[in-house]
Amino acid sequence: MFTRHRMFHEHMQESPFQKGDMKYVILDIIKDKPCHGYEIIRILEDRSHGLYSPSPGAVYPTLQLLEEMGYIEVEHENGKKIYTVTNEGKQFLSDREHFAEGIKKQMRDHWSKKNTSDIRETMAEIGRMGRLVGRRFRHIDADKMRRIREVISRAYHDIEAILDQ
Repeated sequence: MFTRHRMFHEHMQESPFQKGDMKYVILDIIKDKPCHGYEIIRILEDRSHGLYSPSPGAVYPTLQLLEEMGYIEVEHENGKKIYTVTNEGKQFLSDREHFAEGIKKQMRDHWSKKNTSDIRETMAEIGRMGRLVGRRFRHIDADKMRRIREVISRAYHDIEAILDQ
């Protein structure tokens, strides 16, 4: 079974980060304001205008690595772990400021606001179509499924032609 929009969101979730970049991004997010893990995820969603949401499987191991490196500290508050940058973490960012700024520029370029509402609305329509078929697939006979597949195939080729223009 697919998770919510998974099939249609895979390319929207595409990360602009290279291996190891996430530690710089997380340190930059919490350098001025302590955060918990899901707050970091929400901040990245906001910075990407809703086009990217890192998985907890990307964020939490990075937080653990940063803690082991001595770049962040963890406090427990109301059952949540709150992460704060240490002086060593601030120094690490400062020593690599040029590199960290490059990652931030890459994020801005990757997620520019240009057409983001059109992209979100288009992907929402694709998701609606997937949910429509997904809700009813048990009751669709072979002939209807074939016709639906043909419509989707034609739409795919029409969209591809538009994109190739």
